[in-house]
Amino acid sequence: MLELGLLEIGEKVYGSLRNGFYGLRSTLLCLGFMALLRVRNPERMQFEAPGELGTLLGLDRAPETKTIRRKLTELVERGQASQLSASLAERWVRQAPRAMGYLYVDGHVRAYNGEKHRLTKTHVARRRLCMPATTDYWINAKNAEPVFFVTGEVNERLIATMKTNILPEVRRLAGKKRRVTMVFDREGWSPKWFKELYATGFDVLTYRKGTYDMWPRSAFDVIEGRVDGRKVSYELAEKTVRVLPGFKMREVRRLRTDGKQTAVVTTRWKTRAIELAWRMFARWRQENFFRYMREHFALDAMASRRVEPVSEELTIPNPKCAKLEKKLGKLKIGLQKLEKDYGARAFENDESLRPTARGFKIANGKLGREIRALRLKCQRLKERISTLPERIAAMDAEGPQIVKLDPETKHLTDTIKMLAYRAETVLVGLLNDKAYARTEEEGRALVREILRTPADVMPDEGAGVLRVRLHGLANPRSNAAAASLCAKLNEVAVCYPGTELVLRSEVLE
Repeated sequence: MLELGLLEIGEKVYGSLRNGFYGLRSTLLCLGFMALLRVRNPERMQFEAPGELGTLLGLDRAPETKTIRRKLTELVERGQASQLSASLAERWVRQAPRAMGYLYVDGHVRAYNGEKHRLTKTHVARRRLCMPATTDYWINAKNAEPVFFVTGEVNERLIATMKTNILPEVRRLAGKKRRVTMVFDREGWSPKWFKELYATGFDVLTYRKGTYDMWPRSAFDVIEGRVDGRKVSYELAEKTVRVLPGFKMREVRRLRTDGKQTAVVTTRWKTRAIELAWRMFARWRQENFFRYMREHFALDAMASRRVEPVSEELTIPNPKCAKLEKKLGKLKIGLQKLEKDYGARAFENDESLRPTARGFKIANGKLGREIRALRLKCQRLKERISTLPERIAAMDAEGPQIVKLDPETKHLTDTIKMLAYRAETVLVGLLNDKAYARTEEEGRALVREILRTPADVMPDEGAGVLRVRLHGLANPRSNAAAASLCAKLNEVAVCYPGTELVLRSEVLE
């Protein structure tokens, strides 16, 4: 966490806190340890041993819930969470500049289950419902590590958020001349926008949207290669397609085992087709990142109960239009049922009794009048909807005021969780197949076990060492992996913050 900039950047952005027993360093370390130890929120601190956690901070006890909340409030009141996130992202890009070649962009929807406040609604895919929610757009590097995120105002769509918030920040981080490839799903499909991106120094990699003709099977060849050290094999074909007059893109298709074809389009002309396909399909690592963060870092948890009004300049779809369109939809369903019934009666009409259309209409006059009445209602509703503006200012919406859930606190806490996730990733990366054979499948589970393992913390001021002796884990192979991890950490020779004691970790056999 120190190498990732938790204290260095934190102190640069926030300076210091008001005089108190717990300063900025203790507060930031405490929040970082809470994330790594899966303490989901400050309220859960009442179930943790304060003396044990205090030892991690070099103090006699860890702060209790109300103290953490008070310190968080002090940080939030300064309104510098975005600056903290931006400074951390800048540091991470400097540490691994090649990871900026491909950036994955996707929205994560945080559903709101309360009834006290009114939020704008959006579709929550994992619940298959439209409900009050907030959308965060995350930008992950090509190895799925998070770089930064932005919160969409009143659930703005992906393209609008990328234009206003994401692309300017990416350009600042990557530099003016470097071309960066933005990878996203079909939500960002817009050939006109692709052309604009390409002209401004960005490349695009996304799935093709809409229906398209199947390519002949003879056009596909089995292509094998290595991408990011992984052996990859696909049946691929590619062509140049014109998506707009005067603008062409490269289309790469994969032939799946079920016979279907997955089409990917891009503006990268010199990259191998197999790498483009693998990078696009690897976008699911970002979905896995969201799932992991929800389950282990409480990504969807409310950071606080405070709310803020939305900006007066923001617009939302007119709620009146939505209500009338919903009503119109119900009327259309009823009209379709009546028309279906009327058509069935016409088909079954006994011509010996009613040989003319006039006779049939007279016999079914009641049903015909109901159909005409519903058609008239639908027409009037359409005319009424056409007179209303499609969008209105969020502040002018009828009913309770539309608010957003304390974005500053959420941004600060999620930034620290993001840093903790990257720290955990570094620990997993220090393991290898020799130290732990199933690192790729079980590496994170092992690191979580190590982080929760009891340990003896023994300062030796004479030797200038702070010794951390882990108790034995569940089995010999876990102990061997933990010992290998400790040996690699000891090579760095990090001093504990605020002291001159070098950290030395070992496993008690």
